[in-house]
Amino acid sequence: MACPLLLNDVMTRMTLPAAALLLFAPVAAHATISRSIGFDEKVESAASIVVGKLISQQSRWDNAKQNIYTYSTFRIEKTLKGDPSPELTLVTPGGTVGTIAQEFIGVPQFQEGEEHVLFVRNAQAGPTVAFLEQGDYRVETTERGDRLVTPAVSSSVLVDTGRGTAVAPEAPRQFREFEGTVRETVRRHQLNRMQLLEREKKQQSSFRNLLQRNKALVVLALIGAILATWQLSKRR
Repeated sequence: MACPLLLNDVMTRMTLPAAALLLFAPVAAHATISRSIGFDEKVESAASIVVGKLISQQSRWDNAKQNIYTYSTFRIEKTLKGDPSPELTLVTPGGTVGTIAQEFIGVPQFQEGEEHVLFVRNAQAGPTVAFLEQGDYRVETTERGDRLVTPAVSSSVLVDTGRGTAVAPEAPRQFREFEGTVRETVRRHQLNRMQLLEREKKQQSSFRNLLQRNKALVVLALIGAILATWQLSKRR
């Protein structure tokens, strides 16, 4: 039974026979296939992007006792996009209650104590992970003390739907590099939106100025349209 409130978040996957349509896509047997989401698209689409550690997790039935949801609460270390908050609880479909388990392909799995970078979107059921596994990155510290950001492990084959070819998963990155890329992408998108709004304002202003400069022509055009409509109605 699918979870209706988060059904739109569960990406459409194809089984291996459909993969035969993809050119040069060496996939393993029984693999699933997902559309590869570009990093810029993830940053722009996310309502917020946070760095946090999982401190608690609970799975429970919905009110109709049909679907299980898991609620994962993170202590937020940094907010790379969106409004800062000390904690964030994400809801994802699936989980285990007693002896009953529900599992959905593509839904990221979290363990208490783990640190993650999460791309968040707002769903009807509450905040959830944008683009499922592709919106989840683990933060790990190496023996040298370096912090690495690594995409969540996925059994899916990521595909460029425009070309029909498999896409290699993102490589791990230094945390500072990853953070800098996110912040720069956010800044660039904000600048683009500001420039777009400015162009729209100029276009509206130009249109208003044109109307003001040609008031007489506009009035004559309206009178002509009214007369034409009146004459047409008389003929009928």
